[in-house]
Parts: sequence; C-alpha cells; structure tokens
Amino acid sequence: MNRKISVIIPLFNKGPYIARAIESVLHQTIQNFEIIVIDGKSQDDGPKIVYDFHDPRIHFLMQSGKGVSNARNEAVIYAKNNYIAFLDADDEWMPKHLETILRLIEKHPDAGMYTTARNEQTKDGKTQWPDYNYIPNPPWEGLLPDYFKSGALGTYPVIASTVVIPRKIFDEMGGFPEGYWYGEDADLFGKIALKYKVAFSWELGVIYHWDALNRASDKEFPRDVEEPFVKTARTALKNGNVPAELIDSLNEYISRKEIVRAKINIYVGNSKIAQNILKNCNTRWHNKEKMKLLILAKIPSPVFHFLIGTRRKVSETVRKK
Repeated sequence: MNRKISVIIPLFNKGPYIARAIESVLHQTIQNFEIIVIDGKSQDDGPKIVYDFHDPRIHFLMQSGKGVSNARNEAVIYAKNNYIAFLDADDEWMPKHLETILRLIEKHPDAGMYTTARNEQTKDGKTQWPDYNYIPNPPWEGLLPDYFKSGALGTYPVIASTVVIPRKIFDEMGGFPEGYWYGEDADLFGKIALKYKVAFSWELGVIYHWDALNRASDKEFPRDVEEPFVKTARTALKNGNVPAELIDSLNEYISRKEIVRAKINIYVGNSKIAQNILKNCNTRWHNKEKMKLLILAKIPSPVFHFLIGTRRKVSETVRKK
C-alpha cells in the first residue's frame, strides 16, 4: 500500500503521556507516516520529551491559535498526506491500528471516515470494552449500517483517537468547529456521517485512557448549552438535508445527547433546565429513561443527593461483602 498517513497529536500539558502516544505510533506495523505534534504553549516538559525523539518523521509545531480544534486544524494545513489520523496525547494505539485502517481504505475507498474498535482504561485502572451496538458481530469489518443508530443505542463508534479522515473530506466539512472545548469532534464526525458511509473494524486499535489527568472530559460540561452537533443536526433536519433512512436514528441520536445533558443538570441541582430539556426531547427509544429523569427532576436537590449518597453506600457495602 502506497497511501501515506499524517498523524496529528495536539499537546498541552500532557508530559506524563506524550512519549507513550508517540511510541505507539512508531511501533505500528505500517511505517509509512509522518507525525505532527502541535503544542498549545505547554508549561510542563511535554515539548522537551517530543524533541528527545530523533526521528525525521516527527515534526513539532507551536500553535498560533487556541483550543484543541484550532490545533488540529492548523496541523492539517501543515500535513503532507491525503489521509489524516488523530491521536490525543494521553491515548495510545495498538500496533495494527494503521494497518487495519489502510485495509479499510483499500476495501472502501469512498467512505467518509475510518475507525477501529477501542478499549477504555478507567480511572480505577481497569480496562473495559465499550458497549458498541447495532454493529455486526466481531470479527466483522465494513461499512456501518447506521452510524447514528449505533451512537443512539450504545457507545459512539468513532472518537478522535480512532478516526482517520480523507483530507479532501476534512476540508469539505470545514475541519473541527472552533470556539468549543466539548463536542467539537462529534460535530465533525456527525457532519461526515450525514453525507458519507463510515468504515469500522472490530480490530482493537486504540486504548482510550479515562485514567489520564486533565482530560477535556473532566471539565465541567456547559449545562445550559446544546452540543455543537445537536444544533447542526437540527438545522439539517429543518432544511431537509438528512437522507430519509437516517431521520429516525438521527432524532434518537439527538435525544440521547440531550438526555445526558438533562441528567447532568439534575445532578448539579438545575432541575428546571433539566425539565425543559426533557420536555423538548421527542424519543421512542429512550422514553423510559426520559420519564425516569422527569420524575427525578421534581425531587428537591438535597433529597436527591441524600438518596444518591445512600445508594452508593449500600453498593459499596455489598461489594465489600
């Protein structure tokens, strides 16, 4: 295979993990790549660790803008190759990740993005397999039957550290939306899935590290603001830009994201916001969870947290026994 891949790794205060990420790329069974590490003014030893790698395929850039989306977009401008892979500085690839991706590209050259399966390293040190759904059973690989149905019913099948995107499609979609620190990757992936097929392989390609410090997912989610793709999807539905066969699953995908936002609001005591979100959430697949949350949203916050605390204590006691 002569196809080359540019691997983009945004870096910001990830000194404890960046060597692991780079080494996981260097240990790929396919060696036809370049690595672009783009740094957002780290204040730790991450940049020095990158400089200590003496491999001509590794390029180090200083980010001129702000945020992870800007970093990725700037690095793509610099990239020399027609396929763009992304890897977060605190995640790692398994040795056959790029080999699997290139095989998918050979089989499905018209797909909009390519991904392998992942394992997740949790904060308690355990490794778990995500709850993938509506995907043919392993060891299948091919074009996902319905990206949005998979995401609505289970773990999202694509994340930044697993995906490879043809550069022409990345450019067509305008890259990652800037000005967000949450949901920007899901917005790009959703835009692609609205127009193109998504190629997936059950080959384990990535370890996603929930156990890493300072992940974006550890930040406080903006509770009163929709995810970027929720807005994107609603606009596409309103303008009639969604294929008929995807309308139901896309609506349920939106509903799932909004139900998660409602749940967060309940946990932090914003029951009014949660109730408004849920009242505007039209779902058939998640209706049971929606009704449960509507009930919880009416419980006074002190009582709710007392009940949650009691439940946790009981669960811990049962585990110890």
